[in-house]
Amino acid sequence: MEFLFIGLLLVLLLAYANGANDVSKAVATLVGSGVTNYRTAILWGTIWTVLGSVIAASWATAMLRTFTTGILKGEVASPVALGLAVITAAILWVLFASWKGLPVSTTHAIAGGLCGSGVALLGLSGVDWFTVLKKAALPLALSPMVAFLLTWALLPLLEATVGRWSGYCLCLQPRTGALIAINPQGNSRILHQGIGTEVVLDTGTACERSQLSGVSVGMDSIHWLSSGAASFARGLNDAPKIVSLILIVQISSGQLPSEFLFVMFVLTALAMGAGSYWGGRRVTEVLAERVTSMNHTEGLAANLTTSALVTATAIVGMPVSTTHVSGSAIIGVGVWKGLKMVRWGTVKEMILAWAVTVPVAAILAAGLALLFRALL
Repeated sequence: MEFLFIGLLLVLLLAYANGANDVSKAVATLVGSGVTNYRTAILWGTIWTVLGSVIAASWATAMLRTFTTGILKGEVASPVALGLAVITAAILWVLFASWKGLPVSTTHAIAGGLCGSGVALLGLSGVDWFTVLKKAALPLALSPMVAFLLTWALLPLLEATVGRWSGYCLCLQPRTGALIAINPQGNSRILHQGIGTEVVLDTGTACERSQLSGVSVGMDSIHWLSSGAASFARGLNDAPKIVSLILIVQISSGQLPSEFLFVMFVLTALAMGAGSYWGGRRVTEVLAERVTSMNHTEGLAANLTTSALVTATAIVGMPVSTTHVSGSAIIGVGVWKGLKMVRWGTVKEMILAWAVTVPVAAILAAGLALLFRALL
């Protein structure tokens, strides 16, 4: 049971590291397009990430199967050593990347760690390489291209439909009225005079010209909603992968109460939220300012792409990387405007970090698995 407690603490630390690195993927467009500041954007992303992570408890069956029983074949003699190795390797890499301001994939780190520790403890035959290819490698490899192309398809459509939309404003406008009596001689007198208000629904620019204030719904509002949806999808996608790691450690601890899984999702959600709010600034700055500039429509396209792809794949249990999807969508925005609009130095650093995540996590996890097996 003490190993389960240690595993729980490490999983929550991994959830914190995930939040610090990944909250940027859904809120960077809010800052990059000038909708709001960093503090407000990160708070918004944190709230929706926590909600998505908790809801994942009822949607996570397919994803949990992929990461607990889908990759490794046969009985693991040291499940505690394997589980702790994967968690620790992922923590080390994601925290290092967050410190350097690099948006990396926790999904890649977990998948690489499972393969590396599996080979170390079971040999090459102990890993189901077909499942790794089908359910992990292909979705992770194809998702950046799909996100890039989908963003390209959305951008002209959004530009044509809502790109110049000024939105609507629901306002209260002062109104005066009077009841007037006219006698046969044509003279009039006021019988009753009242002052009230009337509800006005008009375009945002018309209300602004009339100096009316009220509830406005425009591109800003849609952008906020799309960012919230992308943050929700990120929690829905990432929480099951993190929770699956504590289930590997749990194998050696016997049967636990049925409420354990839901409690783990809640704790993971809170830890992801804490990491998002207190540690998410550095990576958000990279995606918001150092890849490309964005307007409302472009930021909306990137968020719609991220939320749609990540939600769909989370439900069917395909572990795509929110990092790759969101980063590729933002790169797609820049390329759509012209190659010169992309800061390629930053993009190269991002892609390099993506490329080395799997091998680095695999090597770290393999070494840690052997160490933990010898010590435990």
